[in-house]
Amino acid sequence: MIITDWVRAIAGLFILISLTLGVEASPLFVHKYWLFFTAFVGANLLQSGFSKFCPLAMILKALGVPESRKGF
Repeated sequence: MIITDWVRAIAGLFILISLTLGVEASPLFVHKYWLFFTAFVGANLLQSGFSKFCPLAMILKALGVPESRKGF
């Protein structure tokens, strides 16, 4: 997997977890303020689409995750 794949997967996971913890109908409900985390992840994805700046991508790059698929 390359950086963009990881960013999408981690963002999707964070959204699902925060919805699980923030929606009152969920059996794992903790508090409705978890929905702010969902909004934060969505806002970060939106600004990343326009500015091409993504803190998670920078962290993944520093950890050695490849930026492109070689051989394709």
